[in-house]
Amino acid sequence: MGNSSVRGEGTRRRGPHARDLGWDDSLYEDEAGRVPGARTALDDEQDRESERDTAAEGSGPHRRPAPTRRAKRGRRRILRGVAVTVSVVVLGTAGAGYLYYEHLNSNIRKGQRTSGDSDVKKSAPNAAGQTPLNVLLIGSDSRNSTENLELGGSKKSVGAPPLADVQMLLHVSADRKNASVVSIPRDTKVEIPACTDPKTGEEHAATRDLINATLGRGGPGCTLATWQELTGVYIDHWMMVDFAGVVDMADAIGGAEVCVNHNVYDGPKPGVPGGSGLRLTEGSHEIQGVKALQWLRTRHAFESDFGRSKAQHMYMNSVIRKLKEQNAFTDGGQLMDLAETATRSLQVSEEIGTVKKLFDLGMTLKDVPTDRIAMLTMPRVPDPANPKNHVLPAPGEADRLWEMLRDDVPVDGKAPTSKPKKPAAPKDPAADPADIGVMVRNGTGADGPATPQRANAVASLLAQQGFTGAKADSTPDPQERTQVLFPSADLQGDAHAVAKALGVPTSAVKRSTDVSGVTLVVGADWRTGDTFPKAEPAAGPPKNTETVMGDDKNACMDIYAPYRF
Repeated sequence: MGNSSVRGEGTRRRGPHARDLGWDDSLYEDEAGRVPGARTALDDEQDRESERDTAAEGSGPHRRPAPTRRAKRGRRRILRGVAVTVSVVVLGTAGAGYLYYEHLNSNIRKGQRTSGDSDVKKSAPNAAGQTPLNVLLIGSDSRNSTENLELGGSKKSVGAPPLADVQMLLHVSADRKNASVVSIPRDTKVEIPACTDPKTGEEHAATRDLINATLGRGGPGCTLATWQELTGVYIDHWMMVDFAGVVDMADAIGGAEVCVNHNVYDGPKPGVPGGSGLRLTEGSHEIQGVKALQWLRTRHAFESDFGRSKAQHMYMNSVIRKLKEQNAFTDGGQLMDLAETATRSLQVSEEIGTVKKLFDLGMTLKDVPTDRIAMLTMPRVPDPANPKNHVLPAPGEADRLWEMLRDDVPVDGKAPTSKPKKPAAPKDPAADPADIGVMVRNGTGADGPATPQRANAVASLLAQQGFTGAKADSTPDPQERTQVLFPSADLQGDAHAVAKALGVPTSAVKRSTDVSGVTLVVGADWRTGDTFPKAEPAAGPPKNTETVMGDDKNACMDIYAPYRF
């Protein structure tokens, strides 16, 4: 039986077992522990006996019925064939799924989370052990592709460093029950830390410039580092999209509803060239594709960058409502379509550079009620050096907003949805105030001229509290926020004692190797007065800004008069 009678064929090849396909034969064993269709020595002997019995019995009418073993073997062969077929189908399907998953992963473009000097630490967990999620959303104006150039800009801009013209921080509370989106206008003057371009290795020294210039000084990682230093908020990830990506994502989502209170055409005007090209009649419209990009880019017709931010927030809220209404967070088919487009359109920080991690990230908004999603623009004031074109974070109100984000306090003015964890007491006990040496530096010049003699004034306040070792340090150290720094664990308790005496929050107490003893840096958030201006998160949303709530379906944009028709 083992050799073929046909010359040249040689030994016949054994048929594939389930184990040949990576399956366990035991899955198909019968009650006797044998695999259907598998040959054994007993099977061969039984076959020979059967042939002898048949020959002896003849073919007459009194021949005994043939044994049923052959029928059983036939059924076993059929079962074996079915098992092999199922194995091939299952493995083929799984292989296709794996290949598609790898295809999506290969679409994703990744980069360093941060490429700048920033030592901001992640927020402490709340009472349930949960931590907030902060994601920086960046819109690049790069024209360095044919698609982007066709959608806006001139050929002169090709090859120029990209600008981060849209910057929004998505903050999702630790318990994932409320969320906020905060925009910073592109023309905000800020301190930009030293950054290194991860692609070229080019080093950029720290400077003071417009925040949209950060993208060309070290990529999205430099933008993230600048936000962290400005706000004190630890940012987990960044995501960036360009013009073409916005169009593709708008198409994949299926459009969003927007509204204008007047007919609008955002085209060129005498002395004001350019414009997004947006043309809409008064009322509500479902927009997608290029029209969506025009809406998100419109600035002149919405009067300013602040109006543009408000329109962007309206669009994002509409998108979130639509995804929730369509159950896109759980609809497998729509999720696949969105995944294909998103992985082609977005660039992300490397720690979320897989389909699974992006999916998990997207799910964080699934359970946030729309009436607990607040979108707003940073409170700001005109820059005294260029009041017509540049702005600065508003002293007090911007600081209060950053503190609310750091402390995971809802910016919509409603009650928190989770309980914060009380900060742990320092392990090192504080010495007697008179035995604590404190150097006080004037850092009030971070966003303008420094307040004269500020270090001396605050050192005197400490002396009145019993810290007779407090002395003013003439070293200039511009800082946006007041900080109490200490170099080693044995001085942690002393640093906390200094902060408590002045009413400075414990979040401002930090360990730093840049100081040799307890050092108080009086920041631009405390320019004057004897009492530290502690923010009051319970006082409601920050002032001098615009807030758009996620459940506001009636939000509608006013149009600047010259752009009405």
